[in-house]
Amino acid sequence: MLATITISRRYAKGTIFQCLAIALLLAQLLNGAETPDLLKQADDSIQAGRTNEALALVTQATTKSPTNGDAWFLRGILHERLGDHTNAVASYDEAAKLKPKAAIIFQHRGVEHFRLGSFEKSVADFDRYLELAPSQAPGHWQRGISCYYAGKFDEGRKQFELHQTVNPNDVENAVWHFLCVARGPGIEKARASLIPIEGDPRVPMKEVHALFAGKATPEDVVAAAQQAKGEDPLFYAHLYLGLYFEAIGNRAKAKEHISKAARDFKAPHYMGDVARVHAQLLEKQKS
Repeated sequence: MLATITISRRYAKGTIFQCLAIALLLAQLLNGAETPDLLKQADDSIQAGRTNEALALVTQATTKSPTNGDAWFLRGILHERLGDHTNAVASYDEAAKLKPKAAIIFQHRGVEHFRLGSFEKSVADFDRYLELAPSQAPGHWQRGISCYYAGKFDEGRKQFELHQTVNPNDVENAVWHFLCVARGPGIEKARASLIPIEGDPRVPMKEVHALFAGKATPEDVVAAAQQAKGEDPLFYAHLYLGLYFEAIGNRAKAKEHISKAARDFKAPHYMGDVARVHAQLLEKQKS
């Protein structure tokens, strides 16, 4: 059976490839006699970094063995790796029909639905994943973010409160909890109930937390990020400045910072996806 996964803060491409290696092994073990050669060739292609070639081989495998849910799951992961979210969902749909109790399929499909802006479907998939893998519930911050974008603010608040029990030093968790409360009871209640965080060492998270607490300025956040090495600090600075300005009702500033986070840094992780999805929402609102 397909395994569950432990969710890390950054749902990075390296993590996808770890899942991919597992999926290949399972597909080869469970596939029977019809397509093992194709899957072995796909494995070789993946190891060589030829993802498109691997996808073509796995597509042949699903054509020859259309009832192999593991091969469909692998096909979905390859589409996901190539950024083809629509076809990833279509492949996961087939995998889910064939293996409706394989939790990992719903996790991946929930991620892809989020990337497509289908937030209700993303929440539904994450809920199904947690029905099948309930031990993963405290770690599932991704579900909280999907709840926020789906307008399920109380559900999001509860998810981030649950996540706090296993990740107590994460400023991002405190901020997303704030955002959910702000969209419900309001900014003052959100600020009063801001989760205290002491141990997040990432720059500029200390300043981001102080900003949402009303004890720092946007300039403080940018200044701290500019002093750090690499692009990630500035990416996170602009992402959370955008979310902050949106929370206080400054739509122009929110769009400025969210768009910059999405456009200028190309962050190759899940929070980069969040920035890109949010920027797309702001563009749609403009039109």
